[in-house]
Amino acid sequence: MQKIPVVVIGAGPAGLGGAYQLARRGCFDVTMIERGSGVGGNAGSFDLAGLRVDYGSHRLHPSCAPEILADIRAMLGDSLLDRPRHGRIRIQGRWVHFPLKPVDLVTHLPFSFAGGVVADSLRKLGRRGAPAETFEAVLEHGLGRTICRTFYFPYARKIWGLPPVELDAEQARRRVSAGSLGKMLRKVLNAVPGFKRPGSGRFFYPRGGFGSISEAYRDAAAGAGARIMLRTQVLGLQGKDGCGICVRVNGPEGEQMVFGRQVLSTMPVSLLARMIQPAAPGPVLESAAALRFRSMILIYLVLETERFTEFDAHYFPDVEIPITRLSEPKNYGLAALPGRTVLCAELPCFPTDAVWNASEGELEAVVKGALAASGIPVRCAVLQVAVRRLSQAYPLYTRDYAQHFDRVDQWLSGIDGILTFGRQGLFAHDNTHHALAMAYAAGKCLDDSGGLNRGLWRHYRAEFRHHVVED
Repeated sequence: MQKIPVVVIGAGPAGLGGAYQLARRGCFDVTMIERGSGVGGNAGSFDLAGLRVDYGSHRLHPSCAPEILADIRAMLGDSLLDRPRHGRIRIQGRWVHFPLKPVDLVTHLPFSFAGGVVADSLRKLGRRGAPAETFEAVLEHGLGRTICRTFYFPYARKIWGLPPVELDAEQARRRVSAGSLGKMLRKVLNAVPGFKRPGSGRFFYPRGGFGSISEAYRDAAAGAGARIMLRTQVLGLQGKDGCGICVRVNGPEGEQMVFGRQVLSTMPVSLLARMIQPAAPGPVLESAAALRFRSMILIYLVLETERFTEFDAHYFPDVEIPITRLSEPKNYGLAALPGRTVLCAELPCFPTDAVWNASEGELEAVVKGALAASGIPVRCAVLQVAVRRLSQAYPLYTRDYAQHFDRVDQWLSGIDGILTFGRQGLFAHDNTHHALAMAYAAGKCLDDSGGLNRGLWRHYRAEFRHHVVED
């Protein structure tokens, strides 16, 4: 039996999961195209000074679908660790454990903050009506002024680079899992015996770095017959007589055409819309250009010490601290060299900001200054500094983003042979387990002849809209 050709664009978790799902069915000839030299995308790992580090802070959450978690466990075996969450947040100059713990909140929160939360709760009892459709209004309605103006609003301004009032309400619904005082209370109670839900306060992490998950899917897909083309750039896509899509690529073997009855794309949806021929209508192209992303600079400090702190991650909502998060992969369970650890600081920005082109030395000074101001200065030797720049770290939900995304999405949905999904493909903030859920769903929507069950895909798309990011 001749296999049905399918092309998968992008070797992040979504693309890899989709390639694996289709390849193991045996009726598809799967070709994966990835512009980078490795797999995983922003969820990948790389080597630094004898250490394996990730592109930022990543965890596999226990809410991962059982089917997907079973596959990952089968691939990684004992190297997939079950770890406790042990981070902290700096609030008004004090450190509070994250995930939140009742005793820690009582003993460490400033009295003015705790009193403000109580007062907000009482005011909320008499409040009526729905809030305006902005990030600011929705969160302040659910959490109150104190929590929002002390933590969420300054943190949001740092992460997304816009005032909270300029962000769409969907940003709050999709990005803040504890969007009301009741939800936040339930999260706090998860630390109390008798209230704790299975898996709460814990996460999964591969001993070889988070990128091991993507690498395992790569190996499984290749083992099932998928062809993986690395260092290969997509130049354009064009329909072929209504029976598939030709993808023009340029890679180590030069420029060539790759045909797919279906193309499963995980590239940024705004870029995909501009690559298709015949060209999209003017309004679609204008909307594609209007979809914006927030960028991220990752600054790594390799330290000559066994461990910097006991915490896996530190969160910095304070406006005077430029970084938003600091992670120490060794404390996640990463296999590492003795007497050495690495810190990863996250600095959100736009490519138009001056800091985007800052030198390694300048960025090292930024991180050291931030940590000193937070009361956790670097007191040991810095053996090496490395910098990675992610141009499309987060989709930016401006007030008008939905009309632009919907216009692009509707146009792409009308093209036979193209299916867009994943974080970038659906302009979503989702976690890795969400991206893999999209991949598995996409695989289930293709029949053995390569046809797309559009009704079933619409059903899954409706489910995806309920994804809420877990921090």
